[in-house]
Amino acid sequence: MAKLSQEDLLAQFEEMTLIELSEFVKAFEEKFDVTAAAAVAVAGPAGPAAVEAAEEQDEFDVILTGAGEKKIQVIKVVRELTSLGLKEAKDLVDGTPKPVLEKVAKEAAEKAAESLKAAGASVEVK
Repeated sequence: MAKLSQEDLLAQFEEMTLIELSEFVKAFEEKFDVTAAAAVAVAGPAGPAAVEAAEEQDEFDVILTGAGEKKIQVIKVVRELTSLGLKEAKDLVDGTPKPVLEKVAKEAAEKAAESLKAAGASVEVK
């Protein structure tokens, strides 16, 4: 395998989304048993492209962070939002934080978050 130059690597990182870059950093940390605090600071100058990508985000994830006191209501809402069965929805609610919906439009994410909050759940939209 040919060695990549520093410029080639930076070009590859510029094309990655923030989520992909975050996953890469985690994998790098695990592989080499290091923390990438310094690497994140170095990656900072590539920020303008990353900031543009974040501003133009058109896919959102709805993450259930807590079921609250009305767990049964939250399970019902999760079932309405997804095609999960009763056991799968219960397991999702019990295993929070877990994504309920992934890569959905902003309007759908906001509507799902409102439904879950109305049922008493704690929700995060990313």
